[in-house]
Amino acid sequence: MKNIQIRRLATRSTPFIPGIMAILTAIAIIISPESSFEASLQGLKLWWTLVFPALLPFLMLSEMLTASGFVHGFGVLLEPLMKKVFRLPGASGWTLALGITAGFPGGAGGVMQLHKQNSISDKEAARLAALTHFASPVTMLIVVGIAFLHSTSAGYFLLTIHWISGLLASYTDALLKGRSANTKPVDKISTDTKQPSLYSRVQLAATDARAKDGRSFGKLLGESVANAVQSLMVVGGYMIMFAVVINIITTVLPALPAALPASLLEIHLGADAISKGLASIGTGPSSMFGIALLSAALGWSGLCAQLQVLTMLKQARVRFLPYATVRLMHGLYAFLLTLLLWKPLLAIPKAALPALADSRPTPSGTINVTDIWSSFPQLLSLQALLLIILLGLSAGTYLVSTIRHRLG
Repeated sequence: MKNIQIRRLATRSTPFIPGIMAILTAIAIIISPESSFEASLQGLKLWWTLVFPALLPFLMLSEMLTASGFVHGFGVLLEPLMKKVFRLPGASGWTLALGITAGFPGGAGGVMQLHKQNSISDKEAARLAALTHFASPVTMLIVVGIAFLHSTSAGYFLLTIHWISGLLASYTDALLKGRSANTKPVDKISTDTKQPSLYSRVQLAATDARAKDGRSFGKLLGESVANAVQSLMVVGGYMIMFAVVINIITTVLPALPAALPASLLEIHLGADAISKGLASIGTGPSSMFGIALLSAALGWSGLCAQLQVLTMLKQARVRFLPYATVRLMHGLYAFLLTLLLWKPLLAIPKAALPALADSRPTPSGTINVTDIWSSFPQLLSLQALLLIILLGLSAGTYLVSTIRHRLG
């Protein structure tokens, strides 16, 4: 009876929590207006110089490709991989590649487009959003690697660990939750009915999706720009608000390490704080442990990024706790893999690593906007390479499933 009463009390008090937090935040801002204003400017600068120019083209591209039917046609080719490994529809394969290369909330934008077209259910949207939640290569290589750590090889190392640990976290989540009831196996071969050719299936999926959307190119372009800007405005609001909250926490609790609240709440500010700590301890075992903590923080990505995604997917009714659980697994896997693969991956010659952009950190530790824009050709090439890799993995999954079906 006591547990039931506690649950009822918690349920009834939940709607008042945001209001109480807003009042407390307002009081703290009134008490310390100067530091709060400086923190808000820091969040605004970070959003305007990094997040906005880095994500705007990818959000527009995502909506246009989804409306054109390309995503659904390409998804037919990825059905074996997405259904067998991640227990998700094949159309989500493009969204996975988008999340890996564009980062959050770009992946969430692709999930939102699929959900609007009724291509995925609410539960599938929640799991796909968790799968596509990655920090962008711009953040990992240019911001963290060059601007914060002053090391291109460290940026590539963290990016590799980030990708592997994120896929492992979503695969673990798929194993724990089991096969979705709405997901049908794709590798069963029927001898009674003739299956349509692969080209016909791809063409049919793309044509149906394009017909369901029905927007002209001009309307699609205008709405893509408007929706992308609107989504990024929400992202900017969250970043500014959390920058102020982090400043308030560090002011009220000066004994608390600045990297702790920053890492838990906002990924860019957290990575900056941890990187400054690494610069002070130098090299050695402590440095390796610090890199592992930085990798875990990037996998967790902060409450700010998680709430951005949940806000974008409000119509899909994505729940916070299951989503945050996958993010926590991502951080744990990243921490362990960093400790295990630190020496082997750093042994790769620097000359073998491709250059993403000719970026150099400024005296303030930031990156110029022109350096980010100059990275887009390499990012698009990276996205094309990822699509090819996903196609290869999907083909391998299909062959293995077919062989097992015939032998079993």
